[in-house]
Amino acid sequence: MIDLSSLNENQREAVLWDKGPLLVLAGPGSGKTRVLTSRIARILEQSAGQHFRILALTFTNKAAAEMRGRVEELVPGELGRVRLTTFHSYAAELLQQHGNHLSFRPDFQILSNDIDREALLDDVLEQLRKNLTYSLPGHFKAAQLLPAVTRLLEHCIPPDQAEVLLQQANVENAIPLARVYTAYREALRRTNSLDFPSLIAESLDLLSKLPFLAKHIRKIFKHIFVDEFQDTNHSQYRILSLIAQPDPSTLFVVADDDQIIYQWNGASPKRIQALRDDFGVSELQLPENYRCPPLVIELANALIEKNLNRAAGKKPLKAVKQGESDDVVRVLRFDSVDEEAIWVARDISKKSLEERASCAVLARTKKLLDLAGRKLEEAGVPVYFAARKDEFKSAPLRMLHAILRLVNSKEDKQSLARLSKAFYELEGINIQMAPILSRASADGEDLLRSWLDEVKQRDTLEERTRRLLETDIRPLLNSLNYRGFADSLFGWAEVCQASSQPDESAFNEFEEEQEVWKILLADITKKFEGEDVSLHQMLHELDLTSKTPPKPPEAIPCFTIHASKGMEFGHVYLIGLVEDQLPSWAAVKKGDNSLEMQEERRNCFVAITRTQETLTMTFSAQVFGWNKQPSRFLREMGIEL
Repeated sequence: MIDLSSLNENQREAVLWDKGPLLVLAGPGSGKTRVLTSRIARILEQSAGQHFRILALTFTNKAAAEMRGRVEELVPGELGRVRLTTFHSYAAELLQQHGNHLSFRPDFQILSNDIDREALLDDVLEQLRKNLTYSLPGHFKAAQLLPAVTRLLEHCIPPDQAEVLLQQANVENAIPLARVYTAYREALRRTNSLDFPSLIAESLDLLSKLPFLAKHIRKIFKHIFVDEFQDTNHSQYRILSLIAQPDPSTLFVVADDDQIIYQWNGASPKRIQALRDDFGVSELQLPENYRCPPLVIELANALIEKNLNRAAGKKPLKAVKQGESDDVVRVLRFDSVDEEAIWVARDISKKSLEERASCAVLARTKKLLDLAGRKLEEAGVPVYFAARKDEFKSAPLRMLHAILRLVNSKEDKQSLARLSKAFYELEGINIQMAPILSRASADGEDLLRSWLDEVKQRDTLEERTRRLLETDIRPLLNSLNYRGFADSLFGWAEVCQASSQPDESAFNEFEEEQEVWKILLADITKKFEGEDVSLHQMLHELDLTSKTPPKPPEAIPCFTIHASKGMEFGHVYLIGLVEDQLPSWAAVKKGDNSLEMQEERRNCFVAITRTQETLTMTFSAQVFGWNKQPSRFLREMGIEL
């Protein structure tokens, strides 16, 4: 029996709720993950032996993995009945299973970086220019057009409506842009490829065209959970609406309108109101904060109450922690941003290793973080930046990834080029594309087998490499055993690393990326608990997940506020609290009551509520050569300067 005795009254009511769809307004540090996982575990426990499943959607793989771990602890052996995943990953699953209705095969490739997307768009432009019935503007280039195509995809604009909608919006070159957009979506289907925005767009198209599919999903997934609902954009909300209707009684949504900081990606306070209107949800609030010292809560409440479009009746945060030292909040002014960064670095460097392990530097912009990171390194303190990493960097991992993609997609020329490049860096053997393409065309072979035939003809091939590409690869080619081949390739690469290499940079980040591979594979296996993870499923999950290595224990995280969302740190250093930084220049220009300024206020609110023990806020009179005024948010918090 799951023990709920340690939950507070509001948390317990949310976990035990059985009166229809529920919206939980959960403030920062309120234990919302605990509530979500306890509710999932309670439903699993009470329905043991039943066959329905639970769908829980969130926005990061990290959050999904954390929740899976907690559910497994609470109800061991029941995780197979829960699909805890991200919106994009769930969209990929829908298209794996039902994409044939839209002409997608289950082994579609996900274009996870803009280089691949631009290459496809280049092909589209080349084909369109061959059509003499109309012409494209001469300045149309893939790199410049990709953002516009992305926006159309993110808004899920049907290709047959793009021209009219672009003309109504008075977009320049509306007709040729609509043709490019339509041709790009056709090219995705023709090449059996999808990118991040088209995963959502095509899934929405699928559910809209096939009402029986949404009905089927509701039969399988009796309960639907959404974490961080405030981050949903319009398209994701439409998907949720289709799979939750016509009976949303078991919909359970957790959100916080004070933490909407992705307006640029389509998040909006209107989404929570739409949830109320469309689903008739009841509401519970979790105002208790278990994370921050009382003084930080006082500052956070004073700041966020200045926003005009908060939920009606929103309760202020209530500090649960008791007692604090006098220096729990520090505010410091400097003459220049260099002095500010140097002081922060020195202050952190003076801390014990134990204290240092719980420090973090937060800022609104990457430029400020880069400066802080340099000063920390100069002070002898290692740093960690949480930049998303879509592709592997080391040659062995690039080679592995390319081979797996070629096994999955037999005509993938981009992966063939990447394989040849990585192999050259490792072995110094240059394999040209032209003879492989000719061989594949003449013999009717797939590209990988043609590449292997070409490589094995080389007299200079090392015996260990020949064994890898003749013997060790057979289980992958014959039965898609990607795990065994990965282990063989890593063993081969480690031997290569010990010998002299033509390209010394080939093994940059190899050890870290090996560890990342193992972590990702373990997470993917756990996600599909009780299922045999196919090669294309594994590749989809791999392409949807950042390859960023975990933070080294001794490194200080330097995160943008957006990257820090959902995290907590013992000692928070929030730097650059000046006008035109936090709030941003664009928000200052729009005015104090603008939507942009309200989002910047939420940014600041999110930053300070990451704090567990101490909060240090700094600002400077001069930032990157420009004179600056202290951020209005300091004054709004009630801080006297």
